Amino acid sequence: MSNAVVLAGYGGPEVLVPGTVEVPDPGPGQVRVAVRYAGVGPTDLEIRAGHLAPVFPSPPGTALGFEVAGTVEAVGSGVTGTAVGDEVAAFLPGLGGYAGVVLADHWVARPSHVDPADAAALPASGEAAARVLRQLGVREGETLLVLGATGSVGTLATQLAVSRGARVVAAVRESDLALATRLGAVPVTYGDHLAEQVRGAGLRVDAVLDAATGADLRTAVELAGGAERVVTLSNHEAASLGVRLSGPDPAHADAALAEAMAALASGGLRLRQHTVLPLARAAEAHDRLEAGERTKFLLHV
Repeated sequence: MSNAVVLAGYGGPEVLVPGTVEVPDPGPGQVRVAVRYAGVGPTDLEIRAGHLAPVFPSPPGTALGFEVAGTVEAVGSGVTGTAVGDEVAAFLPGLGGYAGVVLADHWVARPSHVDPADAAALPASGEAAARVLRQLGVREGETLLVLGATGSVGTLATQLAVSRGARVVAAVRESDLALATRLGAVPVTYGDHLAEQVRGAGLRVDAVLDAATGADLRTAVELAGGAERVVTLSNHEAASLGVRLSGPDPAHADAALAEAMAALASGGLRLRQHTVLPLARAAEAHDRLEAGERTKFLLHV
């Protein structure tokens, strides 16, 4: 058993309570990781509220969290290249990160010069960014609109798309316009005039990544000329608009993690600034994110 923060049910941040989760020995192709940091992402908030129950059913006792960094403490059969004591960052498509120990099927070695906190902030965002760019089929010369381009996923997706030769239009708050420009994007602001700004700049949107919370998905579909090349990570209006709600893709997770960690280790990725709280204060992290605080929360175990 491992100490954890778990759901008491669906609801507000107060449903995150102390608890325990069972963590068995690793099976074939798995490692067991002693967690140092667990990342908190916007999708965690949507799952906790019950908005994504059809995709992520999370009964009472579930530990949220898609990403951790820590030390391998046990290795399952068939695992090569990873040993007890290795430092890794792990992606958990089945959740479980808000705990002292996790089982992982997808992980990447943490180079010694990469800060453990940075490593913990990478797996879910890096997997999501690489996944959605692949699902959208973004090609060199195309224009990608990113809603929430300076958030955890948006920051990485913007940089990866730019590195692949795409033009990125970054929808951000006015205070983030300069940051979006530094990421290599064409910045525009949220609001009623989003479509007008994009069209006024003479830009034709080929695809849209919605990595924001509560973004105007209807306008995004309008700008893309339909829902076919619009993907959202957490907007619960997706089904009504015919937009794809994209969840973790285990089949491509290892390649996405390797790509993201290599870029981070080489200095080619800028991560969002982070704030560290103890694991026991996970509810506070959710509350502060829902109140609009602009940071990446990490839970220290």
